[in-house]
Amino acid sequence: MTESAPASSALPVGITMGDAAGIGPEIIVKACAQGLGAPVVVYGDAGVLRRTIEALGARLAVREIDDAREARPDAGSIDVVRTVAPLAADLPLGKVNAAAGQAAYDYLCAAIDAAQAGTIRAIVTAPLNKHSMHLAGIDQPGHTEILAERSQTRQFAMMLANDELRVLLVTIHVALADVMALITPESELGAIRLADRACRQMGIARPRVAVAGLNPHAGEDGKFGREDIDIIAPAVAQARAEGLDASGPWPGDTIFMRARRGEFDIVVAQYHDQGLIPVKYLGIDHGVNVTVGLPFVRTSVDHGTAFDIAGQGIADPASLVAAFDLALSMTP
Repeated sequence: MTESAPASSALPVGITMGDAAGIGPEIIVKACAQGLGAPVVVYGDAGVLRRTIEALGARLAVREIDDAREARPDAGSIDVVRTVAPLAADLPLGKVNAAAGQAAYDYLCAAIDAAQAGTIRAIVTAPLNKHSMHLAGIDQPGHTEILAERSQTRQFAMMLANDELRVLLVTIHVALADVMALITPESELGAIRLADRACRQMGIARPRVAVAGLNPHAGEDGKFGREDIDIIAPAVAQARAEGLDASGPWPGDTIFMRARRGEFDIVVAQYHDQGLIPVKYLGIDHGVNVTVGLPFVRTSVDHGTAFDIAGQGIADPASLVAAFDLALSMTP
């Protein structure tokens, strides 16, 4: 008789440490010290975590394991999966470093492979530093693209969420000058479908998807460009024909306010800053970044490595805890 695979809720959540020179190790230690709602394994550097625990005066031990299946839930310890050679003990905090950039990439890849193999419940990522990765020769703009490439996912999107807004992006890490060429009926419809999917994963039975216009006033009937009329509106109509509760394009200067008041469950924004400024303006402490479309759940903090405060013991783990809690809710 073959042994059945464990239920998702019985598996540990994999947390990636991100860039060890930033605040990732600190917020992981603080989150684990205050207690999380499910078993955890960390993909990171055991030595860095031990030094962080000592600096913070936390009552935690670190146990090194070779595979997430060896994890043993214990409120007093952190299981760390060995992935790459340890980082130098004198790694400078708060500074760009190629070794830390390479390690952050390797931690993430190991967690992706574990998620693909079904040995962890979800991935929650601490921040990495793009400059450090680039120094290591890794030419990727961020987490989202690495996750998609490693898992061979073609249809994916970035979603930012907090207690007041959910926003999914049609285009992500590209120059504003390149956005126009990426706004197509296919990309719009794909984003609407992914927004609907994300909300359903979060327990919303009939998501109301609002699509932001690309141009001021959603084009003002063609006065400020025809993309909203010729590209976005037909995609919304197709989504509705498929049974999705989609609407728009709505003017970008009011759509987020309307969503915050409860008219919509999620906003599809056309480009990075259009969508992320409203979410981050409300505060990053409880914001969560979600990669939608992957064959596993991935959530992340809504902030960067914060090199300016690394090693000072003042980093707030709230966004990491919020990302962890959302990952749990999306993997019942």
